[in-house]
Amino acid sequence: MSNFSIGLSGLNAAYTALDVVGNNIANAATEGYHRQRVELVPASVSQSNIVASGGGVEVAEITRMIDGLLEHEIARQQSSHGEISQQLATMSTVETMFGEFSESGGLNTTIDAFFDALRGLAAHPLENVWRNETISAANVLATEFRRLGDSLSSLGEQVVVEAQNAADAANSLIAQIAELNGKIQMIEINGGNANNLRDHRDQLIVDLGKLAGVETQVRDYGVVDVSIAGLPVVTGSIPVQVSVNLKSDQALGLFAAGRADGSLQVQGGRLGGLLSLKNELLPGVQDELDTLARAIITQINQVHVQGLGTEGAFTELSGWTLNSEALGDSQVPITDGSFYLRLTNTGTGEVGRHRIDVDVSSATPDTLASIAGKIAAISGLSASLDAGRLHIVTDLGYKFDFIPAVLPEPTTSNLTATAPPTILVSGAYTGETNRSLTFTVAGTGTVGNGSLRLDVTDEDGEIVSTLNIGAGYAAGDIIEMSNGIKIAVGTGGVNDSDSFEVQALATTDSSGFLAAAGLNAFFSGASASEMRVCDDVFNTPDRISTALTADLTDNLAALRLSDVRDQAVDSLGGLTPSEYYHRITANLGQTVALKRSRQENIEAVIQNLTQHQSEISGVNINDEAAQLLIFEKMFQAVAKYINSLQTALNTLMDTI
Repeated sequence: MSNFSIGLSGLNAAYTALDVVGNNIANAATEGYHRQRVELVPASVSQSNIVASGGGVEVAEITRMIDGLLEHEIARQQSSHGEISQQLATMSTVETMFGEFSESGGLNTTIDAFFDALRGLAAHPLENVWRNETISAANVLATEFRRLGDSLSSLGEQVVVEAQNAADAANSLIAQIAELNGKIQMIEINGGNANNLRDHRDQLIVDLGKLAGVETQVRDYGVVDVSIAGLPVVTGSIPVQVSVNLKSDQALGLFAAGRADGSLQVQGGRLGGLLSLKNELLPGVQDELDTLARAIITQINQVHVQGLGTEGAFTELSGWTLNSEALGDSQVPITDGSFYLRLTNTGTGEVGRHRIDVDVSSATPDTLASIAGKIAAISGLSASLDAGRLHIVTDLGYKFDFIPAVLPEPTTSNLTATAPPTILVSGAYTGETNRSLTFTVAGTGTVGNGSLRLDVTDEDGEIVSTLNIGAGYAAGDIIEMSNGIKIAVGTGGVNDSDSFEVQALATTDSSGFLAAAGLNAFFSGASASEMRVCDDVFNTPDRISTALTADLTDNLAALRLSDVRDQAVDSLGGLTPSEYYHRITANLGQTVALKRSRQENIEAVIQNLTQHQSEISGVNINDEAAQLLIFEKMFQAVAKYINSLQTALNTLMDTI
């Protein structure tokens, strides 16, 4: 009867092989499926007396055609591709936001248009059309900064939502992997074959790897444990869910569900890309944009607060909300220094300048309230705080400003002659640092006669200039110095070594307080999203500072405002605003180009690996058809063999 056993084993082997071939053909287009092969081995021989005969065939196992190292590398590259693709897509969106190649020309064009309007205003400081043009260009610039700032913020919020959706998708995959692990283990413990389930489970692990970098560990009976950034999310058939939340510092983190600490250092996959976008790439661009906006706001305001428009000096002025307790913590930097306030008695024409010192670094630093107290101590002024805003009001018959124009009379005078001349001072100092200039008479006599002269020296005693007030000079004529100061010496006598001093101010605010407090500011805000033209200036274009002198006919403030475009700024790394913006866009373009190049490289690697995988694990319909014919013939031949045995047995029985 062993002959029948041999035949039956052949039928079973052929039938099983046909099942395997059919399964391969049915899954030829199934993603993640690995071709299976039936492994046949000769059965044990049977011994009859001294004759040994074959025992037929046995199905040893059904093997998945898989290369573990290759599969691991494909999964790793797929994870990297998911991360870089997410980063590239988002950063390309950011590049499009800046719109440097759009018809509008992007932010750079609006920056240029704003400074061009200021140059036009400097050329026509008294014309309303240029004031309106400046306001329009400034408003467009602020709007463009806000658009970019708000777009980046919105994109960051969208990234958070996408990360939470990706975490939900990961949780679904984790649950399915754990469930399949349990089914595979149960089948294989009982001696069954779970190759199809293994393929399904392994494909889910690959899909999970596209969301976040995973590590796997193979255990007995086909079970695979899965971890994300060291967190075991699948242990046998037990899943652990994950969640995405913002941390206290507003950084985005991936956590084990139900925990608010111990964020995972995720790398790879969409989640890795989204986390790096929210925590590094987008904040980097946002910080650079805010730095540029803040630099333009600060530089423009520091010039603007010191000037005046055609509307003239103020009787009332309010700043914006400032930290009243710690001036050193303001968004716009305030340092130790001082600012000067010029007060004019409109009835008498008397002009005085008052210095207010600002201390932010001592043991008892100034507060907004203490600064208000120092201003209120000046006769003719009152100052108060209104919800963190400094408010200055003059008494009736006074007005004030912060212009650096020299006072009309010397700050000190030592003229010893019986009938000394009247000294009149005007103009605005064009030097780079504040100076106290001493004018010393050389010679004795009457102004306009002899060899009289004025030797002008600075605090160090260095001669700055020499002015002729002797023969050839008409008493009362204005002498214009190279530094912008104008001196007129009236009729009278002078003695040798007579002198007078003039305070020459390059800036009336060395502390940065005026700009930080928003007093006579042009722009408000401390970031791109907050940048706006101040309401006082927007509603009253005559408030735009164009002059630095009391007669308001000069264009020095407008020139200084327009020169901001070409000034190197410390907060911008020594670059001008335009240069810094070009660096932002160049870095952004380089980032996009590098990520696109890396994506293309990874795709090429994946394509090569996938091709190799297809050669090992893929289903070739032609090959399977050939196998189908082989096992079909085998089945038919074995069936004929059994039929022959049956015929022989029947003949034998008939003979007996």
